[in-house]
Amino acid sequence: MSELRVNPTRMELKKLEARYNTARRGHKLLKDKRDELMRQFLLIVKEYKALRTKVDAALSSVYGSFSAAGAAMGHKEMLEALMLPKKEGKLTVKFKNRMNVETPVFNFKVQESNEGINYGFAFTSSELDLSVEELSGILCDMVKLAEIEKSAQLLAEEIEKTRRRVNALEHIMMPQYLDAIKKIKMKLEENERGNITRLMKVKDMVIEKNLSE
Repeated sequence: MSELRVNPTRMELKKLEARYNTARRGHKLLKDKRDELMRQFLLIVKEYKALRTKVDAALSSVYGSFSAAGAAMGHKEMLEALMLPKKEGKLTVKFKNRMNVETPVFNFKVQESNEGINYGFAFTSSELDLSVEELSGILCDMVKLAEIEKSAQLLAEEIEKTRRRVNALEHIMMPQYLDAIKKIKMKLEENERGNITRLMKVKDMVIEKNLSE
């Protein structure tokens, strides 16, 4: 740890003490912010795990249904049937402030005017209908999962930044201030003792001069 180079004066001592007090208050505020960010991050992670398990299970079922549909009607025919979708979705994004971290809030809606299957039933299988229905059922959960993942990422980045600032204050800046304050106080006490010694010598000289007269 490098030391601060300062002039050993009372004015400089007051400045350093003020800086140390400010750093100490900032350190406490940052620690409180870090702890609250961690609490919110853990809540999001808990929600993410539950939703991720649900989505993974649903996607596994959807993949199985699409595989069955491809086997029943042919992979090429299935892709052609799904080539031009009729349904359209609208995704809006807002932001929520979490301890000065702007996290996204996604809102996904399927436009009702465009409802309907985008293929005819003559050359498609019931497995494809089931696959499309299952996939539509988990679209909102997938959007929610993306929202949670992005929020968790942003919170994790902010937690890391806050942790570095807390460590810098705790292990670098505050010890530097305390060390400089201690050295200035020692120097001032040394100067004070020197002044007292000089005054005592001057007093002795004056007394000795008066006695000789």
